[in-house]
Amino acid sequence: MLRPNRTLAPDPDSDAAQPVDSLPPDPSLVIGLFEAFRSSKVLFVAVSLGIFDFLECAPASSESLASELGCQPEPLERLLDASVGLGLLHKHGGKYRNQATASTYLCRAKPSTLVGYILYSDKALFPLWAHLENAIREGGPQWKQAFHQEGSIFDHFFRTDEAMQTFLNGMHGFGLLSSPQVVSAFDLSPFKKMIDLGGATGHLAIAACERHPGLSAILFDLPRVIDVVGHQVSLSPVASRIELLKGDFFCYEQIPQADLFGLSRILHDWPDEKVSGLLRAIYERLSSGGGILIAEKLLNEDKTGPIPAQLQSLNMLVCTEGKERTLTEFRVLLESAGFTEVRGHITGAPLDAVFAVKP
Repeated sequence: MLRPNRTLAPDPDSDAAQPVDSLPPDPSLVIGLFEAFRSSKVLFVAVSLGIFDFLECAPASSESLASELGCQPEPLERLLDASVGLGLLHKHGGKYRNQATASTYLCRAKPSTLVGYILYSDKALFPLWAHLENAIREGGPQWKQAFHQEGSIFDHFFRTDEAMQTFLNGMHGFGLLSSPQVVSAFDLSPFKKMIDLGGATGHLAIAACERHPGLSAILFDLPRVIDVVGHQVSLSPVASRIELLKGDFFCYEQIPQADLFGLSRILHDWPDEKVSGLLRAIYERLSSGGGILIAEKLLNEDKTGPIPAQLQSLNMLVCTEGKERTLTEFRVLLESAGFTEVRGHITGAPLDAVFAVKP
């Protein structure tokens, strides 16, 4: 007698194999993963062409957009229709207009824009991720392999004033999504002066000062950064409480003193030994009872999630010397530098929060 086609699958509660019907699993997960880069590239190209900027002025047809943007009408129509399918555009009567999400995050002129980060993802991260296999095999960032030149991704950020401004704008838009939640994660009201270390456009310092009227801040970053972020800071209602200071935080003697330090997306760029040195320098410049607030993506303790932190850790592999960390890993680094009372908070925003104090 013929038996139904059956296979063996492991029982999650036993090492023994159990017979199960051999229905194939749903392939949609795998298909979605190997096609995911296509959606990313649609976004990258639409942003790079300035489609959302143009449509923010008025709805337009593919023909008029093609004329304005220097594109072929029929291929551009395919891109526009794909953007409709992705939920970025609306199409009616042959004309396209921005959806609210595109208007908010994909137009260069909006304060909440993520265009800078998207362009950086397209022009820098996309080529670097093509070398992920090599990074897994050999370890270390893949800048030379991807771009056939010496240096690092930080050299790319600062190669021209325009490139630096684009990157900083991207970091600002991304920071606006997280910094208010990060500064709300712990009680910062006892502190009077905050150093936003490597703070770029100062989104963390701005969020902290807006939440705490008694707090002032120093935005500390490289001279070229400070030279171009003054206008961004001046737009904040708390600009009068934020001082701009030029310096290099790896030249420890340049770090000013305060009773609160904030570091947003700084520590994940560096290996443990560099992080340890920086944390010790911060500890020395903190007053007794001072605090340190760290904004990073937190990995689960067993590192099985969340997926944004896992993917960001791989991003650090191809880009920098750093990685994402668990709260326990941050605790080890902070306590080794002298800090105590290390706590973590999952914010629900793109970045989480870690806080510790100097006893």
